[in-house]
Amino acid sequence: MIHISILVPESSVLQAICDPQYLFSAVNSFLLTAGKPALFDVKLVGATREVKLSEGHFTVHADLLLDEVEHTDLIFVPALFGDMDAALAKNKALVPWIIKHYNLGAAVASLCLGAFLLADTGLLNGKKCSTHWLMANEFRRMFPTVELVDGHIITEEGRIYSSGGANSYWNLLLYLVEKYADRATAILAAKFFAIDIGRSSQSAFTIFQGQKMHGDEEVRQVQQHIEAHFTKKFTIDELADMVALGRRSFERRFKAATNNTVVEYVQRVKIEAAKRSLESGGKNVNEVMFDVGYGDTKAFREVFKKITGLTPVHYRNKYSKQRAFLQ
Repeated sequence: MIHISILVPESSVLQAICDPQYLFSAVNSFLLTAGKPALFDVKLVGATREVKLSEGHFTVHADLLLDEVEHTDLIFVPALFGDMDAALAKNKALVPWIIKHYNLGAAVASLCLGAFLLADTGLLNGKKCSTHWLMANEFRRMFPTVELVDGHIITEEGRIYSSGGANSYWNLLLYLVEKYADRATAILAAKFFAIDIGRSSQSAFTIFQGQKMHGDEEVRQVQQHIEAHFTKKFTIDELADMVALGRRSFERRFKAATNNTVVEYVQRVKIEAAKRSLESGGKNVNEVMFDVGYGDTKAFREVFKKITGLTPVHYRNKYSKQRAFLQ
């Protein structure tokens, strides 16, 4: 029997507690129907017996208190909601408990913004992690020693798992079903819950917002210039001269402030503009390509796919307002 502990933190997302409980309970039902024994013992675990969520609209009853858990094999850290500093402050009691049971051999999995609470334990230091793309900059600010992996839905390192944003945590849940049960059971669960089991990237959902939560005013000036004039061509030397910096110093400071090289930042700004045009406009891919300052079809396609995980044509087919209407 695999013992699963789903934490019930303060300021957490109700669905991120209910969904893993529902999924692993459903898997037990699948197994029993097939004449096999149930595999998972699923418990909700809290620092208090009753935890109010969503501004008191819902109350979650914990099956066990922290000190009542003698052994667990897999811990889920659900997504948090609201101000992350405040949420972490409310859940300090969970941190030593997670560390204790990880050191006793349990695996730990964070769902979406649960990565903030997992990172607060220090267990992610020097390790890879994924979270919601919207909070990537905030995560890097708060946990600079964790390697945040952009675009990934699932990371796994040293019995620690994390998932991308929002509903992409379902892919991590299926991944763990396959790991602890088998592939056939994971596929059955994917079909039952209508989940694309093969999805491995959240890049297509990401909206690039830049990284301006830093104190380097010269870099911020260049970012604003790039975003205002992304259709034009400019060299790194020109951008460095604009803020009276040497090229090497400018490139180093830009990378440190934005987590992107200058070239990567320009590419992401251009591709974000191309995405918006493909989503809402009636232009074809070549017209969009020229509008954002690309003249080489192959280069545009390669950069677009590298950033979004989709070709421009596939992206347009997936998100175009006109195509959605026609369907």
